[in-house]
Amino acid sequence: MKQSIHVVGRVAVYCGSADGNDPAFRTEAVALGEAIAAAGLGLVYGGANVGLMGAVADAALGGGAEVIGVLPQLLAGHEIAHRGLTRLETVETMHERKARMVALADAFLILPGGYGTLDELLEIITWSQLRIHAKPCVLVNTRGYWDGLLAFLDSIVTAGFLKPENRALLQVGQDAEEAIQLALRGRVSFGHKRQEGEHLD
Repeated sequence: MKQSIHVVGRVAVYCGSADGNDPAFRTEAVALGEAIAAAGLGLVYGGANVGLMGAVADAALGGGAEVIGVLPQLLAGHEIAHRGLTRLETVETMHERKARMVALADAFLILPGGYGTLDELLEIITWSQLRIHAKPCVLVNTRGYWDGLLAFLDSIVTAGFLKPENRALLQVGQDAEEAIQLALRGRVSFGHKRQEGEHLD
């Protein structure tokens, strides 16, 4: 099979528009922004200046990184647009936001967040399972935030609804530095195309 190495230049970060109750969440978001800049990478994120979203963006900007925000019109009253970015793109819908972030990014890092972060995470890992992309997907497991989700995913494997090789598509970094290293390591795509009727759970 044909092999190709996926090269990482920009990373998308999915995370909450709130800080959470543990100061460690914001500290890790800042560390991730700094690590992105230090690695010479660009950042793609949701475009807001609040919560963990604002923290990772400000830290990356402070380190000299290119930072592109993608903000849908419908969130204009809930997520305050960051006006200091390299580029802020405004789109009409959440679907457009997610598609644009996927197009701009070469890897996906997921910090703590709520429903929106979970939605983005599950969609991007599903696309990986379906071979729509071959880009690294990495959880940043600050203070074990994602432990419950990881245990649930393991239970899905045990129940027979998820193949172990597809469970392995979601990588885990215990902190920002480890997550960046996993993203930079990338993933080899073997050029596998989904065949009609093929089961890829």
